[in-house]
Amino acid sequence: MKTLLAALVCATVSFGASAAGNINTGKALAEKYSCATCHGKDYGSPIDPSYPKLAGQHKDYLEHALTAYKRGDKANGRSNAIMTGQVKPLSNQDIKDLAAYLHSLPTTLVIHR
Repeated sequence: MKTLLAALVCATVSFGASAAGNINTGKALAEKYSCATCHGKDYGSPIDPSYPKLAGQHKDYLEHALTAYKRGDKANGRSNAIMTGQVKPLSNQDIKDLAAYLHSLPTTLVIHR
């Protein structure tokens, strides 16, 4: 019984961690897809002022935006050809991991609570 309980606890903890996003995996994905090329090496100083600062953004916002780009969601302003191409190969878990990483970064954004 103790073994079964321990296995359930481990499975729950593992599932919870991956469901929330893995920062290290997100960092590897950001490097693999060269996100810093446009969004800046610190993800807070994009090369063009019309590009968003990603460092420190809320995870939910980042997940929503990346998912909308993946869908090519024109109705919500997420139909950029470059971003659509970048996120097409990402799984839902990849998006969560990227969002967790970007959210974890230091930011100059003003956050209201």
